[in-house]
Amino acid sequence: MEGGIAAVRSACPGVGVPAHTGDITLFNPTTSRDASAIDVVAAITNVRTTCDDTGAEIVANATFDVVATRSNASGAREVVLPYFSTVVRGGRAVVSKRVGRVAVRFEDGQTRAQTSSSASASVNRAAATLPDDIEQRITRRRKAGDADAAIDPMSIPEVRDAVARASFELLVGFQLTNEQLQYNATR
Repeated sequence: MEGGIAAVRSACPGVGVPAHTGDITLFNPTTSRDASAIDVVAAITNVRTTCDDTGAEIVANATFDVVATRSNASGAREVVLPYFSTVVRGGRAVVSKRVGRVAVRFEDGQTRAQTSSSASASVNRAAATLPDDIEQRITRRRKAGDADAAIDPMSIPEVRDAVARASFELLVGFQLTNEQLQYNATR
């Protein structure tokens, strides 16, 4: 290829953690927000994905770790944390959402614990495929001197909208209360 920018688009959903949902803080007492009242802090990390895009349904599987710390190491304890997995189309429209639970087990004397969990998504191949005319507009070779050589096809509203409609994401995060989300966003 000579010059220009090449980008490869996959029908597989992108995978990520939405802002402010990748960690959770539990307080004791639950109404306090003092640092001395922090009971457990957990974070979603090491998000990995696999995708099978060979059939009519594209299946994405995401695995992730949950790393947690607690302030009081005495006694064995299990903390169950809610998490969500959601499929988002075009960066805006929630197609599906599931809520699951992940248990983190602390042994007596242990302040740090880790566990793993997973989420999956299924997306119809036809919905994740660009129409032929849109794909041609994006991939058409342009030559210097052409009237539209310097125009980014993604600046054309119908092209941008078609790409958005064919783009999916699998997002995972902690299922937070409004108060927990506000705490994460403002700390």
